[in-house]
Amino acid sequence: MKQIRKKWKSEMTGRERFVNQMHYKPVDRCFNMEFGYWDENFVQWKIFRDNGIKNNEQADYFFGFDEFRTLGGRTGMHPSFEHKVIEDREHSVIVRNSDGLYAECSKEGSSIPRYFKSSIETPDDWKKVKEEKFNIDDPIRKIDAEEYKEANPDDRDYPLAVNCGSMIGRIRDILTVEGLAYACYDYPDMVEDMIETACALVLNFLDQVLPHIQFDAASGWEDICCKNGPLVPMWLFEDVITPRYKRIGDKLHEFGIDIWYTDCDGDVRPIMPCFLEGGINCLFPFEVNSCAHPSELFDTYGKELRIMGGVDKMKLGAGRGAIDEYLKTLIPLVKRGGYIPFCDHRCPPNVPEEDYLYYLDEKERLFGI
Repeated sequence: MKQIRKKWKSEMTGRERFVNQMHYKPVDRCFNMEFGYWDENFVQWKIFRDNGIKNNEQADYFFGFDEFRTLGGRTGMHPSFEHKVIEDREHSVIVRNSDGLYAECSKEGSSIPRYFKSSIETPDDWKKVKEEKFNIDDPIRKIDAEEYKEANPDDRDYPLAVNCGSMIGRIRDILTVEGLAYACYDYPDMVEDMIETACALVLNFLDQVLPHIQFDAASGWEDICCKNGPLVPMWLFEDVITPRYKRIGDKLHEFGIDIWYTDCDGDVRPIMPCFLEGGINCLFPFEVNSCAHPSELFDTYGKELRIMGGVDKMKLGAGRGAIDEYLKTLIPLVKRGGYIPFCDHRCPPNVPEEDYLYYLDEKERLFGI
C-alpha cells in the first residue's frame, strides 16, 4: 500500500513534536493526526476503494499521518458473556451481546442497536458478575512488561499513551443509560462498587507497566455526555468518580505522566472541573456542535487544559468556504500550543472525499509550520 501524501516536513520526531505541542513548547509543525472514518466511508469513497483501504489503521498510513500509539491491558470484563441470538425477526434480530445486554439489531445497514435489558439489574446480579468476570486475580490481567517494552522501546520516535480505561462509560455500557440512571438512585452502593472495581483494575495494570515503560501521555474513554450534558447526576461525578480519577492521576504523576486525555462526546462543560481535579487535562475528540468552539474552553481554563480534535465535522460537509472559515479560527489555537486539530469524531460519509482532501491540504498549509 502506497501513501498518497508525503510526510509533512519534519525537523523533530513525532514523539518530540507531540510532547512539545502538549506542553506549549516550540514545534517544527503541528502534530498531524485524524480520529478516523465511518465504516461507510471505506465503501463510498472512491479513493479508499481504489487503494484497498478498509479500516482506520490503513487510512492513517495511506494519508501519512504522524504515528500515535496507545498501550492497554485487560482492565474490563473477562470473560465476556456468550453472544446469543434470542429471536430472528424479519427486519431485526434480538441478541444478548458480549456485555450481557439484550438488544434489537437492525438487519438493514449499520445503526445503533436498541438496548432494552441488562444482565445486571440488582446488587445480587452485580455480585455474581463481579466474581465471575471482574476478578483482579484473573491470570489474563497479568502482563509481560518486558514484551511490552520490547515492542515500544524508550528510544522510539512516536508518542505512546498508557490506557487508563473507563470509570463510568463502560458501566453505562453494561447497565444501559436507563439502567444506570435508575441504579444511581436505587442502588448507589452498587454503582460505587462498580466504579471502585474499574479503578482497582486500572491501578493493577498501571502498577505492572509504569515502572518499565516511558509513556508520553495517558488515555481513557468515557462517552458519558450528550448534547445536554452528562448522562449521570453531578453528585456521582463529584463524590464518587472524581476520587477514583485522583488515585489514577496520582499514580500517573508518580511516573512523570502529566498529560491525560479521555474520549468523551457531548457537552463536557459541566464535568470539566471534575476532570481537571481528577487529573484529566486534555479533551478528545471535542465535539463542537454539542459543546462549544474550543477557544471558549481555552478562555475559561487557560493552559491548564489541552484539546485534541475540535474541527467541526458539520463544516467539513458544508463546502470549502465553510472549511476555510472554520480553519482560520483555529490558527491562534495551534500557535498557542496545547491543541491538535482534527475532525471532532470519525469523519462521516456525507463529507465529499474531494473536500476532505482539500481540508487535509489546508491543514498542512496553515499548520505545517
